[in-house]
Amino acid sequence: MRLVERFARLIAATGPISVAQFMAESNARYYDSRDPLGSAGDFITAPEVSQMFGELIGLWLADMWDRAGRPMVHYVELGPGRGTLARDALGAARRFGLTPPVHFVEASSALRAVQQTLFPGATWHQDLSSLPDDAPLLIIANEFLDALPVRQLVRTAQGWRERMVGLDGDRLVPIAGERPMDAAVPPALTEVLPQAHEGAILETCPAAAAVVGEVAHRLARQGGAALIIDYGRTGPEYGSSLQALRAHEKVDPFVCPGEADLTAHVDFSVLPALAQNAGARWLGTVEQGPFLITLGLAARMESLCKAAPGQAGAIRSAAHRLAAPESMGALFKVMGLAAPDWPDGAGFRS
Repeated sequence: MRLVERFARLIAATGPISVAQFMAESNARYYDSRDPLGSAGDFITAPEVSQMFGELIGLWLADMWDRAGRPMVHYVELGPGRGTLARDALGAARRFGLTPPVHFVEASSALRAVQQTLFPGATWHQDLSSLPDDAPLLIIANEFLDALPVRQLVRTAQGWRERMVGLDGDRLVPIAGERPMDAAVPPALTEVLPQAHEGAILETCPAAAAVVGEVAHRLARQGGAALIIDYGRTGPEYGSSLQALRAHEKVDPFVCPGEADLTAHVDFSVLPALAQNAGARWLGTVEQGPFLITLGLAARMESLCKAAPGQAGAIRSAAHRLAAPESMGALFKVMGLAAPDWPDGAGFRS
């Protein structure tokens, strides 16, 4: 049975469900049933755009590890997709002596099968709770937080209500719930946002907060560093950022749940405090373009062009896509975290 039909039956029988439940169940079905990446899939991530992305991430990790004294470490990736980023990053890091055990946090059985072809010796985890605790961790999360379920609150004439998914005939549609939810609006948001008008939507992501808190707690306790890379904003704002991609085109998020990739923008403004409260150091949050350029994107691009002059056009186009403000360079942000006694990371403003 298609998920849209199952949702319709559930809602008809028991009433509307929250946007968070809708998104969580939709993405669980979606990711467990397919490999969504690449031209034949629904979307392309930065590691699939060019090897340059993963190689520069690998150099960042190797530099951090080297300046931390070259301890025994574990490589951890959250939502590693096809394993492309890990392959390129660890390939670059290997040239500097960094060859850590590999751990993937991956719930999708379909993607685990793909990852195993590249990393048959890796260890897979359903969540962060089973990660090793015997050594520092080098953690990468690229386009992981955006797929976690968001909670949406909508302002009505009667006050704030949770945004739900209900039925209009046989169609799934967003509606306002009946229970008052004014107490659920974070006070910090009301202090920085203007007075909400009727119809205004507030988004929060408790799941992303939990993940960042656990990553930071691990770093504080075990040592290590983390890069969290995703598209999103640097401050709170009103509006729904929920979107669905299918065959590289945006579609209505409520039309084909379980058959399209549902994501929402990450609010990077709330994450540093969460990490610091858990004991980690926040290295900074910067746009992806300047970050990659600082790490040496231009030099790596020229090296690849020289090695494969017939592919120079494609290589330059990929670098532009990764770093240009009008492409991925400004929309995507990079947040760095580290253990209290680990060094600062390259690419972040001091």
